[in-house]
Parts: sequence; C-alpha cells; structure tokens
Amino acid sequence: MTTALVTGANGFLGSCLVRHLVARGYTVRALVRNSSSSLTNLGVEVVHGDLRMIENAERAVKGMDVVFHVAAVSGIWGPWKHYHSNNTLATINVVDACQNERVRRLVYTSSPSVTFDGQHQINVDESAPYSKKWLAHYPHSKALAEKYVLEANDGSTLMTCALRPHLIWGPGDHHLIPRLLARAREKKLMRVGDGYNQIDNIYVDNAAVAHIQAAEAMREGSPVCGRAYFISQGDPVNCWNWINDILKMAGLERVKRSISYHWAYRLGYALELYHEMFDIQREPRMTRFLAAQLAKSHYFNIERARRDFGFFCDISLDEGMSRLEASLKS
Repeated sequence: MTTALVTGANGFLGSCLVRHLVARGYTVRALVRNSSSSLTNLGVEVVHGDLRMIENAERAVKGMDVVFHVAAVSGIWGPWKHYHSNNTLATINVVDACQNERVRRLVYTSSPSVTFDGQHQINVDESAPYSKKWLAHYPHSKALAEKYVLEANDGSTLMTCALRPHLIWGPGDHHLIPRLLARAREKKLMRVGDGYNQIDNIYVDNAAVAHIQAAEAMREGSPVCGRAYFISQGDPVNCWNWINDILKMAGLERVKRSISYHWAYRLGYALELYHEMFDIQREPRMTRFLAAQLAKSHYFNIERARRDFGFFCDISLDEGMSRLEASLKS
C-alpha cells in the first residue's frame, strides 16, 4: 500500500493519522470540508467535499490503496437527521464509492458506544451486541454505519474493518479536554455517581497508529477482515481521579460537588424533554447518555486487536499525561 485517503483529516484523530502516514512514506490525500494550512504544509493532497454526496466520495477514493474513514459528527444532542446523514449515509457513500472505484481496503473509525445501553461495561469484548436502547443519536448512527461497513467486506475485492477507540485525548484536542476545562471554569462540573467507575481511554497517537496497523494487516484470509475492534490504553483508570488529574494540570480545583446517578439521569431526561418541547438547539447541561457515561464503568478487552494485528500502545498513559500537561501549561 502506498496511497491513502483520510476523511475528516482536519479533525483531532484524522490530522494525527495523516502525520503518521506521511512519516511512514504514504502518499496521502486528505478529505476536508474546510481548508487547512497544517495539512498543506505536510505536503499532502487536500480535496474538499461533503461525503453525503456519492460523487464526492467517489472522487475522493479514486486511485487509493486504502481509505481511512474517520470523518463523523460527534455529540450528545441534536436532530436525528443531522447524525444519520453525516455518520450513516456518508459512510454508506464511502463504502459504495470504494466498491465502485475498486479500492481494496477500508478502515472505519467507529465507537465503543455502539454497544452502550446505559449499564456498566466491564472488560467487554467484541462479542457484545449492538445496543437495543439508544440514549443518544450519535451511537445509533455509528452502529448503523459500522454494520454496513462490516457487511460490505468480502475478504478480497473489498476488505473492511472497524476500530472502536475510546475517549481519544492528547495535546491538540479541541473537543474532550477543552469541554471539560470549560465546565470546570464555569463551576458547572460535578461528579455523577459514586466516583468509583473505571473507564478506558486512548492517547491520540496510539489510536492513529492502530488504524495503520489494522490496514497493513488486512489481506486475503486475514482475521482482521470484516471485524470490529475495541482499542484503548488497555489500563482502565478511575474516571474522576483522571478528570481531577487533568484539572490539576490546568491549575483548576478538583471536582467537589456530586449528584447521584439516579438524579442525574432523571434530570437529563427532564432537560431533554424541555429542550425538545421548546425547540432549544443548544445542548442540555445534562442528558441521560451523559449521566450514564459519567457514572458507569466502561472498559474493554483489547486482546483481539493485539492478536489479530499486533496492536500496542507505544505511548503510555504516564507519558501521554506528561505531554498533555506540557501543552496545557504552554
């Protein structure tokens, strides 16, 4: 493989993946909606397009050896049409375009939340079924997309797999860490639940390299073809201790206020109804999905990824935290 397309190349994970591919000698095409000087400076081919239109997807994948479909709309609030069109329909277009243009390898960036139904997930592996109780549109739309990707695999003409990185973080993040710090500065952050829940996470470079490892392992007869994989640091952390460590790095006070999961869930449900009733577009301060994510344990067994494509985390949690601290203080 020498040529690779990365969709969502302006995003946190997508841009990191582009850098690693360039460093490994790939000729990279980056699909974005908005221009980016950082991508141009890397010497990659930048193309613009909305993947909700099949012609844009076909133009983007044409001539590629491998496609990394990273682009997605994330979040815990918003209309179903928004998530379905950007996450599900756009992915269907990417898959169909790969088939039409005879691209042989497709790696899809999915999410562990496709199996999350609001209950504890403790050392869960890939045998876990898709959720039957969706608490947000994002995981539902991602599950539909993942299913389409995996079913398109024929092990030869088009080989596909899906990776489920959990809580991607690191320097340069414009979503997870900034939102956390903003809530803390506004005094709106409070612990949900008993504070003992364990969670997985993954440093952004480890997530990016995992995509390349999976792509390079895909060949006829490979167990990677047609499979989904949880990927993480492989070392669960206490959710609220980790959050407090990040707050300390930023010079902020640790979380002191708390609310029970029961009341947070009820509050989230009430706020969702209120926002829907009055057509309020901004995100509620609490939702059922957010309450469950903050209160429940969710960590995963990554042995399949280690076995099938040699997944490993080159950057440890401690090293990643040191890099994050340096970036926050700079």
